[in-house]
Amino acid sequence: MASDSRRLLASILFVLSFLSIAPLAALHAQQGGRGQAAPPAGPVKRRPDGKPDISGYYSSPNAGGAAFNVEPGPPAVGQPATQGAISDPPDKLIPYTAAAKARRDDLLAHHMYDDPEAHCLPSGIPRQVYAPFGWQILQPDGYIVMTYEAFHAYRILPLDGRPHLPKDVKLWEGDGRAHWEGDTLVVDTTNQNGKTWLDMAGNFTTETLHVVERFTPLDSNTLDWQATMDDPAIYTRPWTISARINKINTPNYQILEFACHEGEQDLIHYTQETGNKNGAKTQKK
Repeated sequence: MASDSRRLLASILFVLSFLSIAPLAALHAQQGGRGQAAPPAGPVKRRPDGKPDISGYYSSPNAGGAAFNVEPGPPAVGQPATQGAISDPPDKLIPYTAAAKARRDDLLAHHMYDDPEAHCLPSGIPRQVYAPFGWQILQPDGYIVMTYEAFHAYRILPLDGRPHLPKDVKLWEGDGRAHWEGDTLVVDTTNQNGKTWLDMAGNFTTETLHVVERFTPLDSNTLDWQATMDDPAIYTRPWTISARINKINTPNYQILEFACHEGEQDLIHYTQETGNKNGAKTQKK
């Protein structure tokens, strides 16, 4: 019965989708759908090799509203106001070149339905991390593996220092390589395909985006996460977003099937729909 209830709740959350899902889905992930609070945090667990044991299920609650907009922003159609997740630069704004900012503004004003998530495509890095659904970290020998409920995405990150794939290989989740710096897991991602966005506010990416993430365990329940983006094609300088990632300790928690429906009619912030004289809805061009 509990499993059926969680599946029903997950279906309801998806229908609501990104209209108001970020805080609610994060709460569902953190509490396991049963209203349970997280147990008190203890010290960071260790593997036999002495490295932190960060395996388990996680959620990224809210992250300053980054799923909607990584920058601070006012309410928009179907979107809440956001605090933003940018920790550098201090003004919390993406350091776009003038041409890139003009493109972002045009996407926001006229092309919201071009967001790949509106077409059930993967989120890319870093957006996959703060998508409002649970995800899992596994630590098989020699690798870090991350599997996400959102869009059935996954990342297999070798720890052996191997080089990145050739530059002509482009992937939705990029090509990630991981290593430890003390207790911090550093993930270096290149080879993304330039088709993903960072959020629902038109903040786009290119094929030359380079992302370096740092996952630092603060205790047994919490990871500090930072992701620094560098792309001279559209940014005047590297910039960083940050969030706290919470472990899900609910017994028998599991990642559910993510049944995405392209073009679902509730995504009014993507389609910018208005009623016509016959009561039907049309998309603004």
